[in-house]
Amino acid sequence: PSTLSDVLPMLENMGCDVIGEVPYRVKTSDGRVRWIMDFSLKVDALESGKFDAIKANFQETFAEVWANNAEDDGFNRLVLSAHLNWREVSMLRGYAKYLLQIGFNLSQTYIEETLNKHADIARKLVDLFNYRFGLEHEQPSNEDYTKAAKAARRMLNSVKNIDEDRILSRYIDVISATLRTNYYQTDLDGTAKNYISYKLNPKKIPEVPLPVPMFEIFVYSPRVEGVHLRGGKVARGGLRWSDRREDFRTEVLGLVKAQQVKNSVIVPVGAKGGFFCKQQHKLEGRDEIMAEGIACYQTFIRALLDITDNYTEDGITNPGKVVRYDEDDPYLVVAADKGTASFSDIANSIADEYKFWLGDAFASGGSVGYDHKKMGITARGAWESVKRHFREMGIDCQTTDFTCVAIGDMAGDVFGNGMLLSKHTKLVGAFNHMHIFLDPNPNIKKSFAERERLFNLPRSSWEDYDTSLISKGGGLFSRDSKSIKLSPEVRELLGVKDKELPPNDLITSMLKAEIDLLWNGGIGTYVKASQESNAEVGDKANNALRVNGGELRCKVVGEGGNLGLTQRGRIEYMLTGGRANTDFIDNAGGVDCSDKEVNIKILLNAIVENGDMTIKQRNKLLAQMTDEVSEIVLNDNYMQIQSISISESRSKDTLKEYMRFIHDMEKEGYLDRTLEAIPTDDELLERRAKGFGLTRGSLSVLLAYGKMRLKQEFCVPEITHNPYYLKLLHNYFPKPLRSKYKNQMEGHRLRDEIIATELANSVINYMGSNFVARIVDETGATRVEIAACFSMAMEIFDVQTIWQQVRELDNVIPTTIQHEIMTRTQRMIRRATRWFLRHGDRSMPMAEAISFFKDDMALLTSKVVTVLDKREQRELNARVNKYVKDGVPQELAIKVTYLSTLFSGLDIVEMAKLTGQDVMQIAELYYKLGAKLELHWFLSQIVLQPVDNHWQAFARSAFREELDWQQRGLTIAVLKLSNETDTPEERLNSWIKNNGDLVVRWQSMVADFKSTNTHEFAKFSVALRELLILVQRCIKLSQNK
Repeated sequence: PSTLSDVLPMLENMGCDVIGEVPYRVKTSDGRVRWIMDFSLKVDALESGKFDAIKANFQETFAEVWANNAEDDGFNRLVLSAHLNWREVSMLRGYAKYLLQIGFNLSQTYIEETLNKHADIARKLVDLFNYRFGLEHEQPSNEDYTKAAKAARRMLNSVKNIDEDRILSRYIDVISATLRTNYYQTDLDGTAKNYISYKLNPKKIPEVPLPVPMFEIFVYSPRVEGVHLRGGKVARGGLRWSDRREDFRTEVLGLVKAQQVKNSVIVPVGAKGGFFCKQQHKLEGRDEIMAEGIACYQTFIRALLDITDNYTEDGITNPGKVVRYDEDDPYLVVAADKGTASFSDIANSIADEYKFWLGDAFASGGSVGYDHKKMGITARGAWESVKRHFREMGIDCQTTDFTCVAIGDMAGDVFGNGMLLSKHTKLVGAFNHMHIFLDPNPNIKKSFAERERLFNLPRSSWEDYDTSLISKGGGLFSRDSKSIKLSPEVRELLGVKDKELPPNDLITSMLKAEIDLLWNGGIGTYVKASQESNAEVGDKANNALRVNGGELRCKVVGEGGNLGLTQRGRIEYMLTGGRANTDFIDNAGGVDCSDKEVNIKILLNAIVENGDMTIKQRNKLLAQMTDEVSEIVLNDNYMQIQSISISESRSKDTLKEYMRFIHDMEKEGYLDRTLEAIPTDDELLERRAKGFGLTRGSLSVLLAYGKMRLKQEFCVPEITHNPYYLKLLHNYFPKPLRSKYKNQMEGHRLRDEIIATELANSVINYMGSNFVARIVDETGATRVEIAACFSMAMEIFDVQTIWQQVRELDNVIPTTIQHEIMTRTQRMIRRATRWFLRHGDRSMPMAEAISFFKDDMALLTSKVVTVLDKREQRELNARVNKYVKDGVPQELAIKVTYLSTLFSGLDIVEMAKLTGQDVMQIAELYYKLGAKLELHWFLSQIVLQPVDNHWQAFARSAFREELDWQQRGLTIAVLKLSNETDTPEERLNSWIKNNGDLVVRWQSMVADFKSTNTHEFAKFSVALRELLILVQRCIKLSQNK
């Protein structure tokens, strides 16, 4: 029979005192024995005459607790005290579980006691929930619901204890912040579901930990609890099988914060989910635990889909028996994470069960999709960072041996693939949660082959490594050992004198070793800042071996895994000269690949539904595009990392610009400076005084937040419905799709988001995170206008081709030369963008505007050298020769060198179009006029003028524009005041003859400038005023003529 210890707690938790029990043995007709247990109960909470009213609820609650459909705790006393049924109790319990996950600092026991003590208010809370979401009446208006919530709050006036008031008040807050729930849904047999999902707007809940997501879904049941956090309506991220019962939301929140910045390169913003299996501790054996994990995962997925909208033939449809307080919200995409790597097919089968519109695009990485481990895409993406770090030190790590300590083992995706990406990796040490591997002087070829064998061995561990291949003094050691003896070779490798060390101390020494590369391919946080405590890190398992960033002696850190270093730890490491980015930059390849898979499947699934392709053909095509998808993803990684490098190379000089950018992002609510460990202004100025700027860690954060902001601001019809930008949509997809399905692409359900994302990536990858903000400051233009002008400038000057040619020189010329070339193109694009904003015809379609300039610009590019002044030709040729000497191909050297000169082509071409005169004739006149008045030299002095604040920067920029504008004005005046049949030389001489006094005055002013090496801003202003007088006289003369 069931023991009293099974039953008594249940009855006591329901508010009963058991005062007697009589068991009856019953034998059935088939000879089996059954027991009937007769309990005598005393109930204090039950009012006289109320027994019949609560009898059914009491019996049903006991039965559901016994069947494990309801939890056994003090909430069940509400059946008697507040006359609630078991589902209503579960609803209140679910909210309590959520409150505890968001850090509410009063215990569940206190919450239970408070609700029972104020049973009338508990009943009112249920009434409020039913009023908000019940199906038996019309959905209340926001105004009516607000009145009901205020009425509930008035009941709290009778509550004297401040903590009890907080508990009850917070219930009203979370009910009011709930947007949807599956509470009223039933299974097919009509029974209530044994889990509840609540979709919440956490911004409406006081004291929610930062950062606050846009939406979240909390799932509660006796078997599993979980949470799914989303940064926006179109968001994606993995679902984790958490082992943190009491704070899995804290774990997920940390992950979603990282996911937000990681997702800056892809279409959706960040999301993350996690679930905890509450009965797992009762199970034994791997298979039992896995089965429970899968069952809990299935419940979690169903709970999410229960309250998610869907696309059908009729458009967006809402889930049944769900009252909504938000807009349509059909985009829900999940991915694998810790513990759920093999669960994608399970999720997709449930999506199919729900007929969810995404089909097997719901969970990327399933059996029909892109296998990240087989592709090695996450590790390969991170390896792009590693290669760049080494390349910037003048080392090609694909052809040069380098030492490495790594975290993980060869069975892991990121570790295993990463340690096979260069045949020159000298893996001198590694560790995971079980073993420590040391190989002080490895045979590179043999050790590589052995690592490759382990990678291909199912479920391999370091114990499978052939120890006969380990060099002298090395070995494989268990982390369970009390102490590990260190050979002379290991002591030399690690720079330690100890002859033996405990395993944790040995790992600490490995992390601090003076090696070339520290590769993180594992789980855990191993590096913090010296000012951070282990408690702040939040990874107790690794407290004993964690080191400070300033203690790392490796030259490079490659972050294939997440959270290996805290952000402050990274920055501390970088300030000592270490090279790293951030985890979300290095390992973005995984999320990027998943997003490409999802969006390709959305496209192809629509084609399948229309009958233009079979599912078998779709799957074959997906497989055929694997290599190209990899190339696209790796290019995304390359471009992001390159952008960070270029920004870092100029960071000291542009620090004031970045400080202003940071202030703007803070002011507008896009960036939390403290949360993201961005240094204060005082700290940045102190760094600048020491010759430093922003670190790559901070630049990575600014790049990510810059992209997130632009994605949001670019997702507007002016951009997404502009025919010019359709090529961004087309080029997002692999070539086989572009050639055949362009029309279908334009009907893609995420068309707008794809275009906005690709444009944001292009702007920041080419121009840096602060480019748009700088142009906004200088011109007052909108970001949409800036994007259009940037795009026209990029195409007219063919910058993509230049950058691709520079990329092909990796490991051929120094990266400093590559950065110099790219910085030159950035300066020209900034000027051209401003030019279009100031002078361009906004009403002209972009393609037409580009066509207006492109052909004449191409002609000018090919012949500009023939119309330049001899002195300027000599200067430019000297620069070309220097580039060629540095290894730059001559054609590219010429193209880059002449860029700044060709910027004037925008004015020249427009003048040719407006006057109908020959473009080369006008170009010759324009440049000869500039040479005669030494305007090019004067411009160089403006460019060299140092600035100390953004006002001076604005002034310098304004001086350049004014000089360009006045040279244009003078050229037009000369054209109008001279004979069209004369040569440019003759026209210029005639003009000078007629304006000799002002020309001489200008030339004397230039001579005065040349007499000193330093200039004040006021001098430029006065000089330009003199030039303006000359321009105005010429304009007046031309008008009279």
